[in-house]
Amino acid sequence: MNRILISIAAATAALSIGACSDMTHREKSTVAGAAIGGVAGSALSGGSAAGTVGGAVVGGVVGNQAGR
Repeated sequence: MNRILISIAAATAALSIGACSDMTHREKSTVAGAAIGGVAGSALSGGSAAGTVGGAVVGGVVGNQAGR
């Protein structure tokens, strides 16, 4: 079961990287910030959905501004 999940995660990551090839630097920064913020929000809130979404929103805004 773990090998299947790892394979699915690796395939998803590879497809996601390919989808970002035509994005601007600012768009890539926004996506990266949202991903990092979502993980941080989830970790800080104990896995709550509100904490994850809130972290993703804040991270996306920070990433957008940093990517100028």
